[in-house]
Amino acid sequence: MTNYIMTNKTSITIKKPSGQEVSLPLDIIAESITKFNSIISNFKEFEVDVFALLGMRNLSAFLGEVFASVLSKASNGLLLKNPHQDGYPDLLLLDNEGNRIIETLKTRMKEKEPFSGFINGGIEIKATCGSVPTPAVLSKRGLQKPEIGDTRINLLTGYDWKAHHRETNNLLGLLWDFKDGVPFIAAIFYSSSLEEEDWGKIVKPKEDGGRTTSVSIMTREGIRKMHEGCICCIDDCRYMEFLGKYNSSKLLYTYTKRSSF
Repeated sequence: MTNYIMTNKTSITIKKPSGQEVSLPLDIIAESITKFNSIISNFKEFEVDVFALLGMRNLSAFLGEVFASVLSKASNGLLLKNPHQDGYPDLLLLDNEGNRIIETLKTRMKEKEPFSGFINGGIEIKATCGSVPTPAVLSKRGLQKPEIGDTRINLLTGYDWKAHHRETNNLLGLLWDFKDGVPFIAAIFYSSSLEEEDWGKIVKPKEDGGRTTSVSIMTREGIRKMHEGCICCIDDCRYMEFLGKYNSSKLLYTYTKRSSF
């Protein structure tokens, strides 16, 4: 079990493309954290190191996918995992209108077009483990770059999330780290007020480069908005101090609710 400090809010707001708003109880997210941590801890029992096989970039995406699946199941039908792997958003909002739309798409569930983006909106999920100094910088300090499985918080210099387009909103952002060699959720943030200006210029892949898709990196203003919507953070002064300093905020120190997942 991991101890967290929690926002005193009871729900988050999903803003639909139409401008209407739908509430998602935070109890559902709390339930999802418990299930997520349980699932991920089971990978430690495998005979192969699944986390090392995935590598850091793939691991971050994998953790986001796991949380999306868990949240979908915990939502009592309100959120549906996008049936297309390249669709947007990750979780489709199935309120009354969303269910009506899905009913009309029953014969098109394998197509990308109606699910990117889904006209009723939903929640996008991104995960990051933050950034650390380069190996050269760390070497000058007598340190080494953390390996997969190493706790990173003492070396973190920042964090952000990346998206494929600048219209991304209703974002649930995970910040994760390793504990005893196993990934865990260090903090969860959310914002339904992200705008195009909160995402940087689209960076296209270079020829013969390692990146194969275009990405936009969240700006500091976008990160600030996400921090203002922090849902929970591990009850550990190292993470609270880092997040407070990085965002010039004392928000987390106002949280009085505590839970264990």
